[in-house]
Amino acid sequence: MGQCGVISSKTVLVFLNLFFWAAAGILCYIGAYVFVTYDDYDHFFEDIYTFIPAMVIIAVGTLLFVIGFIGCCATIRESRCGLVTFSAVLLLVFATEVVVVVLGYIYRAKVEAVVNHSIQKVYNEYKGTNTDAPSRAIDYVQRQLHCCGIHNYSDWMNTYWFIESKNNSVPVSCCKPTISNCTGTLMRPEDLYPEGCEVLVVKKLKDIMLYVILAALTFAAIQMLGLLCACVVLCRRGHDPAYELLVSTGIDA
Repeated sequence: MGQCGVISSKTVLVFLNLFFWAAAGILCYIGAYVFVTYDDYDHFFEDIYTFIPAMVIIAVGTLLFVIGFIGCCATIRESRCGLVTFSAVLLLVFATEVVVVVLGYIYRAKVEAVVNHSIQKVYNEYKGTNTDAPSRAIDYVQRQLHCCGIHNYSDWMNTYWFIESKNNSVPVSCCKPTISNCTGTLMRPEDLYPEGCEVLVVKKLKDIMLYVILAALTFAAIQMLGLLCACVVLCRRGHDPAYELLVSTGIDA
């Protein structure tokens, strides 16, 4: 029964190590996704809120790959030193993911306040040219999120671009895609997106941060299972004479 328990724990541990390799790729993908997605909204949100979580996620993904390699080697070779190292690194990654979850909750709570503070400034910097970064950011957000203005299209009337252009129209990125030959004129408000961008930008950023938090919690739970299995194998290896005999016989063979 003792040998069966150890072998079961070892089997679970091997499968978990293989899963860690897959998880490493998934976490690196999530980190890259956060970088790329937030890059489209970086004028509405400070870089620190995107750079730190994304870098931590990618670092955790890299560590998981190392953990999977160490864990597989240690489990197959019955290495006590390897299993201890595996457990220590796994504990470090678990602590890092706890940090990711905490930072995620902190930053997620700040999203609305930060966006509220920055969005008016970004809209006032709009120049309507592709060479201008704030203009590209606003046009991208309005097309992707199907929104116009901060609260609605009438917010454009208070921007420097609208006042200077004197054409009584909003950017064509406010136009609904189903409307042909839309020029953004305020004479035809039914051609424009009715919803403002502020609420949708906040929702988008909060959703992305929530995905990061859920991913970190999920992998942290699985890592605790791996840590538990490693501890079981270590304890049985140190206290079960039958298991020591089984290991010795296997090595001698």
